[in-house]
Amino acid sequence: MPVITRFYGIVIKLYFKEHGIPHFHAIYNEYNGIFNISTLEMIEGDLPQRSKRLIIEWAKKYQKELIKMWKTQKFIKLPGLE
Repeated sequence: MPVITRFYGIVIKLYFKEHGIPHFHAIYNEYNGIFNISTLEMIEGDLPQRSKRLIIEWAKKYQKELIKMWKTQKFIKLPGLE
Protein backbone atom coordinates (compact mmCIF):
# COMPACT_ATOMS: atom_id res chain seq x y z
CA MET A 1 0.00 0.00 0.00
CA PRO A 2 2.29 2.73 -1.26
CA VAL A 3 1.89 6.25 0.05
CA ILE A 4 1.65 8.54 -2.97
CA THR A 5 1.85 11.79 -0.99
CA ARG A 6 1.18 13.53 2.31
CA PHE A 7 -0.05 17.07 2.88
CA TYR A 8 -1.88 18.92 5.68
CA GLY A 9 -2.16 15.68 7.67
CA ILE A 10 -3.76 13.86 4.72
CA VAL A 11 -2.24 10.65 3.40
CA ILE A 12 -2.99 9.48 -0.16
CA LYS A 13 -2.52 5.80 -1.02
CA LEU A 14 -3.03 3.67 -4.09
CA TYR A 15 -3.50 -0.09 -3.67
CA PHE A 16 -2.24 -1.80 -6.81
CA LYS A 17 -3.85 -5.18 -6.17
CA GLU A 18 -7.43 -3.84 -6.03
CA HIS A 19 -10.09 -4.33 -8.66
CA GLY A 20 -12.99 -2.22 -9.79
CA ILE A 21 -12.94 1.32 -10.99
CA PRO A 22 -9.65 3.25 -10.78
CA HIS A 23 -9.57 4.88 -7.34
CA PHE A 24 -7.30 6.09 -4.55
CA HIS A 25 -7.62 6.16 -0.79
CA ALA A 26 -7.32 9.26 1.40
CA ILE A 27 -6.82 9.14 5.16
CA TYR A 28 -7.10 12.09 7.52
CA ASN A 29 -6.85 11.24 11.22
CA GLU A 30 -9.61 8.70 11.88
CA TYR A 31 -11.45 9.57 8.63
CA ASN A 32 -11.18 7.73 5.32
CA GLY A 33 -12.33 8.29 1.79
CA ILE A 34 -12.16 6.49 -1.54
CA PHE A 35 -12.08 8.68 -4.65
CA ASN A 36 -12.84 7.75 -8.26
CA ILE A 37 -9.78 8.83 -10.27
CA SER A 38 -11.82 9.63 -13.41
CA THR A 39 -14.52 11.79 -11.80
CA LEU A 40 -12.70 12.76 -8.55
CA GLU A 41 -15.94 12.01 -6.72
CA MET A 42 -15.71 10.53 -3.23
CA ILE A 43 -17.41 7.17 -3.70
CA GLU A 44 -17.11 6.02 -0.11
CA GLY A 45 -16.02 7.50 3.19
CA ASP A 46 -16.57 9.98 5.97
CA LEU A 47 -14.00 12.74 5.38
CA PRO A 48 -14.71 16.26 6.62
CA GLN A 49 -15.66 18.73 3.85
CA ARG A 50 -12.46 20.77 4.17
CA SER A 51 -10.25 17.69 3.77
CA LYS A 52 -12.37 16.49 0.87
CA ARG A 53 -11.94 19.84 -0.92
CA LEU A 54 -8.16 19.74 -0.44
CA ILE A 55 -7.97 16.17 -1.73
CA ILE A 56 -9.99 17.01 -4.84
CA GLU A 57 -7.84 20.10 -5.45
CA TRP A 58 -4.71 17.93 -5.23
CA ALA A 59 -6.21 15.17 -7.42
CA LYS A 60 -7.11 17.65 -10.17
CA LYS A 61 -3.41 18.58 -10.42
CA TYR A 62 -2.24 14.96 -10.62
CA GLN A 63 -5.16 13.16 -12.25
CA LYS A 64 -3.14 12.11 -15.32
CA GLU A 65 -0.37 10.70 -13.14
CA LEU A 66 -2.88 8.80 -10.99
CA ILE A 67 -4.50 7.26 -14.09
CA LYS A 68 -1.08 6.26 -15.42
CA MET A 69 -0.13 4.68 -12.08
CA TRP A 70 -3.38 2.72 -11.98
CA LYS A 71 -2.90 1.42 -15.54
CA THR A 72 0.81 0.59 -15.30
CA GLN A 73 0.82 -0.49 -11.64
CA LYS A 74 4.08 1.49 -11.25
CA PHE A 75 4.41 3.57 -8.10
CA ILE A 76 5.64 7.15 -8.26
CA LYS A 77 5.74 9.65 -5.41
CA LEU A 78 3.79 12.86 -6.11
CA PRO A 79 4.10 16.28 -4.48
CA GLY A 80 1.46 17.42 -2.02
CA LEU A 81 -0.40 20.73 -2.01
CA GLU A 82 1.60 23.82 -1.14
